[in-house]
Amino acid sequence: MMTEYTSSMSRRSVLLAGAGVALAAATPWRAPADGVREIRLAAAPGRALLVGSDPQTDVLGYDGKVPGPTLRLKQGQPVRIIVENKLDQDTTVHWHGIRLPNAMDGVPGLTQPPIRPGESFTYEFTPPDAGTFWYHPHANSLQQLGRGLAGALIVEAQEAYPADREILWVISDWRLRPDAQIASGFGNPMEAGMSGRVGNAVTINGALPTVESVQAGERIRLRLVNSALARIMALRFEDHRPVIVAIDGQPCDPHEPEGDHLLLGPAMRIDVVLDMVGEPGRRYRVVDDFYDDLAYTLVQLAYDEKPLERRTPLGAVARLSENPIPEPDLASSERHELALQGGMMSGMGRMMGDGMMDRMMDGMMGGGMMDGMMDGMMGGMGGAAWSINGTSMSGDGHAGMKPLLTLKRDRTHILALRNETAWWHPMHLHGHSFLVLSRNGTRNPRREWSDTVLIPPRKFVDVAFVADNPGDWMLHCHVTDHQMSGLMTVLRVA
Repeated sequence: MMTEYTSSMSRRSVLLAGAGVALAAATPWRAPADGVREIRLAAAPGRALLVGSDPQTDVLGYDGKVPGPTLRLKQGQPVRIIVENKLDQDTTVHWHGIRLPNAMDGVPGLTQPPIRPGESFTYEFTPPDAGTFWYHPHANSLQQLGRGLAGALIVEAQEAYPADREILWVISDWRLRPDAQIASGFGNPMEAGMSGRVGNAVTINGALPTVESVQAGERIRLRLVNSALARIMALRFEDHRPVIVAIDGQPCDPHEPEGDHLLLGPAMRIDVVLDMVGEPGRRYRVVDDFYDDLAYTLVQLAYDEKPLERRTPLGAVARLSENPIPEPDLASSERHELALQGGMMSGMGRMMGDGMMDRMMDGMMGGGMMDGMMDGMMGGMGGAAWSINGTSMSGDGHAGMKPLLTLKRDRTHILALRNETAWWHPMHLHGHSFLVLSRNGTRNPRREWSDTVLIPPRKFVDVAFVADNPGDWMLHCHVTDHQMSGLMTVLRVA
């Protein structure tokens, strides 16, 4: 059944959503003669029952499914993943959050040639970190990710975590027409300069909302992956107290979220422990109310009539085992200021020359004000709406991209990320995880490793990392419209 929001494609409905739950399937694999685990994936067209009943939606998926197969790897064990392109366009796969060799990072032109239609590419790496990661294309990202190409990648630790069971939610955002097909209009200039393409239907593991069945008394490890193009989520668990144990796959001190909300930007992952303290037979809502006055129920936790019988009490939430990330040496660090600029309502006049402003004014006088402003701005910036330190790199990455910074290898570097815009930006660094030092000048009270940090409008964040992974690495906003229209750069580690 369609959500109430998909019957109308008004501007208001673009910010609304329904949701769903289904189990994610694991991919088949085999071990060849050399002992390296081998997995085969195909990027291919498919059909999915996104709205709960016919009609099915035409999608792009790994092995034709949305989300793609859940890849479960072992920490420290090598893997070989052969990706076949069955699309009618180039593609690649980026293994988001994995600290792997540069040649395996999946950025077309920058780290590898694109995978042409009918061809394949073999990715080989050894995941150093246990945790929750994901994979997605880095070619024509707006269309390919927006039509479903994404999947979860879980790297299992050597020791199992003490929970009764584990649940994975890959949360995806879709803009659907009333006939359940994906709406066109990818790359709309106005959206590119604002919040990006936010959909009108949300799924969990490729399905619309039903319920998540639970038992009173059990402890669940819930892995959350936001695979949306642009939707930011603030998840509230009614009458439950989730405890965060990992952010972007990296362990952290167990703690409850501030303000009772789990804030999850595009590309971010959070692992929480949920103790099921509700009443048997009752249902409790999980609500996303990030957007003002547009809250919706993501899913309901449906309690079985019979509670789980426990022999011993649950006890305190355990901390996950640490991953082998090199520790930053702040005393000898190098600091780099990076200003995120552009977009609508962001003081554009400060970063634009007279010629750009003239083109904007011409567009406003000759047509719609907002369209004219965006046409003028993007024309003056060479088709880009955003920049980092005044420089725009649009698209997915390409050959010959000059690095904004060259970072000395094995040195500690601090990136001071300053959001000068009116919009939220989840900033993702390839090939590394970083320590979030402070937000808006206030020291972070916890050790928080991430690879994607969400920066609110007019705020700033300092992060630190050891540049131990050589190569040219992307740094970009994971609101995909923002990345494609300029909010992207390259950092060289040499």
